[in-house]
Amino acid sequence: MFNVHAFLSYLTNVYLLQGVAITIGLTVVTMIVSLIFGTMLTLASRSGVAVLPGLVRFYVWLFRGTPLLVQLVVIYTGLPQLGLKLSALQSALLALSLNESAYLSEIIRAGFNGVPNGQTEAAKALGLSHWTILRRVLLPQVTRLIIPPLGNSLNGLLKATSLASVISLEELMRRSQVLMQENFEVLELYCVAAVYYLLLTSLWDQVQIRLERHYGRGYAEASANGVTRPALAVRMD
Repeated sequence: MFNVHAFLSYLTNVYLLQGVAITIGLTVVTMIVSLIFGTMLTLASRSGVAVLPGLVRFYVWLFRGTPLLVQLVVIYTGLPQLGLKLSALQSALLALSLNESAYLSEIIRAGFNGVPNGQTEAAKALGLSHWTILRRVLLPQVTRLIIPPLGNSLNGLLKATSLASVISLEELMRRSQVLMQENFEVLELYCVAAVYYLLLTSLWDQVQIRLERHYGRGYAEASANGVTRPALAVRMD
């Protein structure tokens, strides 16, 4: 029978709360690294260098086509055989970042494709450099376009960190499993873990809504006033 008292007590269990903190940290660091690496992959695929687009496509194909669980195990158990021994945390960060970067690079690429070519052509006509076009013209518009799918990716990443429990990283799921083995209250602890994940994803949903409003504010105001999007939008701030 479901033990309500145990369920309620586990909600404030310090050991589990520490696991929640590790889960949050793992998610945040992975997303930051993945955004940087994913952007680099996208820029490499758009660089025009003959070999780079093919390498990027292979990377995306490899990491999107194989399970994250397999990638975690291979990195944690396989790299030591090559002389590179990583801790469980380092292995989880590496595997999650490599996997997430493959997905984010596709999202960012779609964001660049969503910006009309006329934006770049108009910027070149004004004599702006390639770096200035990227920083002032493309990236602000790409950011607005990719925030919804990026938010969904972070939501999925938050839950995917639970897979790191297979390599004994003591995040929320692993700590829940440890308590299950000690107290044999499986259903109660799984429910507690589910509550924590629901809380974290719900909080992120509110952040995502505010981000979408912030970056879409200018376009929403223009649409409300019946103004079409200008041919060139350059951020000078």
